[in-house]
Amino acid sequence: MLARDLVRRFGDDALALARTELDIADPAAVDAALTASRPRVVVNCAGMTAVDLCESRADDAFRVNALGPGILAAACHRHGARLVHVSTDYVFAGDLDRPYHEWDATDPRTVYGASKLAGEQAVRAHCPDHLILRTAWLYGPGGPSFVHTMLRLGAQGGPPLTVVDDQVGNPTSTTAVVEATLRLLECGVVGTVHLSCEGETSWYGLAAAILSRAGLARDVTPCATAQFPRPAPRPANSRLDKRALRLHALQPMPAWQDALDRFLTEHPHG
Repeated sequence: MLARDLVRRFGDDALALARTELDIADPAAVDAALTASRPRVVVNCAGMTAVDLCESRADDAFRVNALGPGILAAACHRHGARLVHVSTDYVFAGDLDRPYHEWDATDPRTVYGASKLAGEQAVRAHCPDHLILRTAWLYGPGGPSFVHTMLRLGAQGGPPLTVVDDQVGNPTSTTAVVEATLRLLECGVVGTVHLSCEGETSWYGLAAAILSRAGLARDVTPCATAQFPRPAPRPANSRLDKRALRLHALQPMPAWQDALDRFLTEHPHG
């Protein structure tokens, strides 16, 4: 989703390589791609993000989420390109009683989170000119995302949907992330920056907001995470504090409600 939105925003200035066109864990292929395209900025949106699948396919997760970013970072450094790397709130334990800021200690509790943290560490080690963007609860045009699932299920009608109410985070649109990324690049910011929309809600609260704003009549009922056990534990707290944006005196992220309204206006069917 984020890659598609970035390509739309950059237009003809972007060269987008799909997974079938470039394996970021193949050093020779990465070097050849950078030699041919000579980019000023490389944005790595590649990732194995199916958190439950990562638990049973840890080697695959670490190859894509850790080894690949390290190879890409080393190549960017050799070719003089800036690297923007997308990461996640899953690098944190998810049990803090406040939003996590960029300097909080990491402590992943899943294979996915551990592999993404290893990717961050590789980027920092191999490419000093980097920008690591942590985001969470992402949705964007075309999906797939929680927003798209709720729009589809809400349009079907039927009994109330049951959605967990004890996981809290910042619903975030790809558009908000893309616009903030462009501002960060223009300002030359380096390091780690949290990019999630302002404000917080639960998955239940988000589901109710989606259905209401989309004019869908299907009801939604709250439940506890324990009612839906999964192979990978979900963080109770996915909230990200945008301390780096404040310290750089940059424009804040939009409120999640405003970002959702914009998305549903521009993409009423997702």
